[in-house]
Amino acid sequence: MRNSRRRPATPLGRSLDIYYRDADRTRRMDALLAQVVPRGGLVFDIGAHLGDRTASCLRLGASVVALEPQPRVFRALRLLHGRAREAVLLPWAAGAAEGEITLHLNTRNPTVATVAPAFIAAASDAEGWRGERWDAQVAVPVTTLDALIARHGLPDFVKIDVEGHEAAVLAGLGRPVAALSFEVTTIQRGVAHDCIDRLRALAPYRFNLSLGESHALSDEDWTDADGMHRRLDALPQSANSGDVYAQLA
Repeated sequence: MRNSRRRPATPLGRSLDIYYRDADRTRRMDALLAQVVPRGGLVFDIGAHLGDRTASCLRLGASVVALEPQPRVFRALRLLHGRAREAVLLPWAAGAAEGEITLHLNTRNPTVATVAPAFIAAASDAEGWRGERWDAQVAVPVTTLDALIARHGLPDFVKIDVEGHEAAVLAGLGRPVAALSFEVTTIQRGVAHDCIDRLRALAPYRFNLSLGESHALSDEDWTDADGMHRRLDALPQSANSGDVYAQLA
């Protein structure tokens, strides 16, 4: 007799459930990104994972250059979006300089792979992160935002979600872009503060925040760099994570 019990989901299967099988989440994401991604525009998706934001930007009529350095995840990303004419998929990380870097893999939870040892240290004893284990490593190529711009053009929007490596990615950007987002975690607020300061050094930006998986801006009014510094400092530790959005003022 055939066993009718459902097999336990694989780590990538769980990610597919989260990122592709929740219609309400998809609608919220499209509505948020429509505020910063113009039709016919160019998007860089840095830390694409399985490409849910790549998919959203493609639906909005943009072209996308998506970077995902995890070998197994990249193969899945290519199966999902490799035939999209407006998508360029690259198995690379991004950083402050071109070269090679060690990627620390969490085989049970590939959404939190990182090249930042400080992120692993911060997560090791933090509430909500205990039990996460980075149990494998792989060397991956690194490019910079400036190198991507030289090859593909100036993006209208850049999404950065690289688990504690966001400031290093922005260190590889030497000119302002119209809009971008970067992940913030309450276990490493200093990384987000460094990102804000880097953007302020490039141009006047205004900022807003999307918490958790809300895919909606938390604040009615956008604020300047100092205001976003204060906003992040005031977040409760339980907020855990979110994305800072930035637009040229």
